[in-house]
Amino acid sequence: MDDEQTQAFWTGLRSFTQARIGLGRAGDALPTRRVLEFAAAHAAARDAVHTPLDVPVLSARLAELGIGEPMHIASRARDRAEYLRRPDLGRLPAGEPGTGSGSSEQALPHSGAEIGLVLADGLSARALAEHGPPTVAALLEVLRPRCSIAPPVVATQARVALGDHIGAALGVSTVLVLIGERPGLSVADSLGVYLTHLPRPGRTDADRNCVSNIHPPEGLGYRRAAEVIATLVAGALLLGRSGVGLKDTSRDAMLTGPSGELPENETG
Repeated sequence: MDDEQTQAFWTGLRSFTQARIGLGRAGDALPTRRVLEFAAAHAAARDAVHTPLDVPVLSARLAELGIGEPMHIASRARDRAEYLRRPDLGRLPAGEPGTGSGSSEQALPHSGAEIGLVLADGLSARALAEHGPPTVAALLEVLRPRCSIAPPVVATQARVALGDHIGAALGVSTVLVLIGERPGLSVADSLGVYLTHLPRPGRTDADRNCVSNIHPPEGLGYRRAAEVIATLVAGALLLGRSGVGLKDTSRDAMLTGPSGELPENETG
């Protein structure tokens, strides 16, 4: 292939992925443009990790969705540096036992709702700020007709397991933790949603289900993510558990009719 055909070949392939492929060469090195793109992506990833979440702005956007006034809880990590060094502290609510200051989740009201929503900054506050509210809106559209939902909780310096403490304090059957995922060199604003049925301290990753890579238009869309999560919620309520024993059957529902049979135009 000549240079023009080679360039067209790689351009076509790049339309299917955000990975860095077919970057070309300039002598013994990469073209300057590709080096600068890499440096910009690295800077965006670092910014995503270190930029703090604007809690008042996020809370105001959540309040507009009409599911109650958002509450705020912090983890035991005192700042971002400690959060990155000590993942264990990000899994625990603020407040030290025996110091006269109760754990912060004790201030959360017992809701008795079926679903609890926790919006955690995780490793990308940018992802939560951009995709958290529209993901919640999509979840409300598919869940609210069939489940009661507690007022949302915004969690800062938070790891996924902090949701177990929050869910237990709220008294919900299932907790959904929307959290900023670790940024990479192709995506710095990816959101994940972790589902834990009957949340309580001590749950492990084997007890959870995750729907990740939520960042339209390149990643999973809000409506599709909400549909998958709704299927997992229904399954968790039916089985009485989440995690490795619970599978996503949303694609099965898309392929079958209401009775479980394939639609007529697909059975030939």
